[in-house]
Amino acid sequence: MRRRRTTLLAAAALAIGLVAPAGAFAHSGQHGTSEGHLLGEGEWGKIEFVSKLEVSGAGPELIADVAVDPDGDFAYLANWGDPDCPFFDDIPGNEAGGRKNSDAGVWVVDISDLDNPEEVAFIPMSQDTRPGEGMQVITLDTAEFSGDVLAVNEEFCGKNAKAGFSLWDVTDPTKPRKLAKNFGDRTIDGLKNSPSDANQTHSVFMWTTEDGRAYLVAQDEMETADVDIFDITDPKHPVLIAEVDANEFNVDQPEIGLVDSFLHDMIVKRVEVDGVLTWVMLLSYWDGGWVLLNVDDPANPEFMGDTDYAAVDQLILEATGVALPPEGNAHQAEFTTDNRFFIGTDEDFDPYKLFLSIDGGAAQPVSAGLATPTDEDVYLGPGETLTGDTTFLGQACSAVEPAATDPAIAVVERGACNFQVKIDTVTAAGYDAIIIFNSETGSPPCESLIGMLADTSIPAYFVSRSVGYAVLGIAGYAPANCPGGTNPALPAPGTGGETITLSSQFDGWGYVRLFDAQTLIELDQFAIPEALDPAFAEGFGDLSVHEVAVDPQDASLAYLAYYSGGLVAVQIQCTNQADTSTCELVEVGGYLDPAGNNFWGVETFVAESGPYAGRTVILASDRDSGLWIFVDP
Repeated sequence: MRRRRTTLLAAAALAIGLVAPAGAFAHSGQHGTSEGHLLGEGEWGKIEFVSKLEVSGAGPELIADVAVDPDGDFAYLANWGDPDCPFFDDIPGNEAGGRKNSDAGVWVVDISDLDNPEEVAFIPMSQDTRPGEGMQVITLDTAEFSGDVLAVNEEFCGKNAKAGFSLWDVTDPTKPRKLAKNFGDRTIDGLKNSPSDANQTHSVFMWTTEDGRAYLVAQDEMETADVDIFDITDPKHPVLIAEVDANEFNVDQPEIGLVDSFLHDMIVKRVEVDGVLTWVMLLSYWDGGWVLLNVDDPANPEFMGDTDYAAVDQLILEATGVALPPEGNAHQAEFTTDNRFFIGTDEDFDPYKLFLSIDGGAAQPVSAGLATPTDEDVYLGPGETLTGDTTFLGQACSAVEPAATDPAIAVVERGACNFQVKIDTVTAAGYDAIIIFNSETGSPPCESLIGMLADTSIPAYFVSRSVGYAVLGIAGYAPANCPGGTNPALPAPGTGGETITLSSQFDGWGYVRLFDAQTLIELDQFAIPEALDPAFAEGFGDLSVHEVAVDPQDASLAYLAYYSGGLVAVQIQCTNQADTSTCELVEVGGYLDPAGNNFWGVETFVAESGPYAGRTVILASDRDSGLWIFVDP
């Protein structure tokens, strides 16, 4: 089958940023933007276009997730209210700071006639609060409530935000009724918030059990590792019943640079495990991969297992012949209809990334944080390298010895003064770049990567403590001993370290992974060709995958919202049906509009009546326009 994706839009020069902010900053700027779009030729293969609806007030990058009610009669679209959310008011150059965001909410769309969708209602958010990708509708039938409930995540978008999550009675979708607003965990690291506002959430998911109870799991933006579980049997009064940190089960892989391990998204499904039906929570845990919890008792989840990323990015090695570490970024996943597999998506908006190698050894990723270059050309461009000798300068909070070599790279420990002081100090001493490694006692410490708020005219990058030790040539450092354990002492300031090379290398956009749901073994990877081609790194929009939705009738089919890559249908094809190791993801259909698309969310259901009765319906939310409707032909 022929891929109907064209390149009618001319590419600009390949000049892009290196890496997104790491750690706690990752979510706030997570859904990126690039100028331009791939342009297409419409539908092909196993996707047939039906209709579209441009919602009222639609604008560039304004629309987020899509949800559908259990009967397939109404769809819900998230309205961000302001694509440039003025959350980080204190970031230098953030011209959005101080604005109020009052337009966010949820559009309600009648899709009972798939050929003629109609906007019928709007659910407003609190001031400076917005939904994102955490919407879902299910039917509750408990002692306290009977009807359809819409769950909406709530994130900060201004200083007057009231976050958490909200629950709405949408039994009559044209007249939504508030059940609960701004619920969520109201503590951070065990301390109650002051004022007592709920932590913002990026995603939520609900499920009901055979004993007439209902539950919701929420991602917590303020305690990003937490899995927060609520009893919503009475949806007017949610109760927090469990908090789990999957990092307690060592799900990250620091040995290959995957230390940004936190919850992003989750689903819960009844799955047969070792012959027993079990409520399984599937967590998309960013650099931690995908994690499975047994939630038969939601108040006491039990760890079942997790996936591991391969030490070398398989698709980049195949496409370019270059061995690079994996990106991580487990973003979202779903079990196939028969529960034999699950499909996960990696979200990545940075097709070029900065790597560090020591004396010509293996490349490992580093973080550019939020350092703001005063010269736009200060960071390494695509394919550029910088090799130099390193010198340890302590914490560099006061004058340091001038650089002795050219080029010279300063190595500095985090702490005692802010990043701006450190950068200014080594710049004044004539160093060509600065590497700042994490401290043992800071928050977060040791192996975490964090953002740096600073202006710089030299390359300024942040690395984990273990990488800092390696750059200084100090043997015997053990990440398990930090903090609180015993590690070798740091040398005196002025001590020379190793010769290192900083390089900006193409490592592709985000892509898709297929797993055996029982063994958790990774079976295959998929990406659209453009996502693995440096020629499409800039000027064609975001070519990362975002979400996957499986076909409710065909366990082999799934549909991908691929941002500017369009809507993509993939099929699990096996040369031996009894052996999952022979299975792979194959593209079998797609849709990309002649004017381009920017798909964020995707949902599926089976049409119960009308001209499409019995067929799988695929709903996709286009960030720039609204709701697009497709069917499996």
